[in-house]
Amino acid sequence: MTIQTRRVFLAGGAATVALAGCGNGISSPGAANIDARVQSTLNYLYNTYPSTMDLRDKAAGMLVMPLITKAGLGVGGSYGRGALLVDGMTIDYYSAAQASVGFQIGAQQYAHVLFFMTDDALFTFRNSAGYEAGADIEYALRDQGGNLQASTTTSLSPVIGVVFGQAGLIAGASLKGTKYTRIIP
Repeated sequence: MTIQTRRVFLAGGAATVALAGCGNGISSPGAANIDARVQSTLNYLYNTYPSTMDLRDKAAGMLVMPLITKAGLGVGGSYGRGALLVDGMTIDYYSAAQASVGFQIGAQQYAHVLFFMTDDALFTFRNSAGYEAGADIEYALRDQGGNLQASTTTSLSPVIGVVFGQAGLIAGASLKGTKYTRIIP
């Protein structure tokens, strides 16, 4: 085994240990815990960023990921579980996973919601074998005052991603490259 291969192996192992040590709901007993976390997350989102209620009211569906844990040391990854809501009712449960390689060190936790603004976008998500977040998602961003802003262009996008509640040592959270897979909790 070469020195570079050993370093990559050790870095991947360290990231895995760091990720396993974070409480991200992987070992939760099932749907009831995910549903409770989803409701708590939505309450926080609507109370902290009231403008997101407009997105909710216009959306065909929402994927709520209450807690994503991300860790990395050269090689990193993230994982979390959540629920797809249509008309306020849970339809399916999903996991979100992401892998990354590059200059990174630390750990972070955050929540995110994908608002599916069209029936076609929701249909595509629900009928894919594994939906991967990419360039087709527009992001609603916090302005200097801490309010969440979605521009007119953003509000016309088929999928709008809102990332919030970041805590940890890795700067920034991106959904690009995150793979969503339907699960049975």
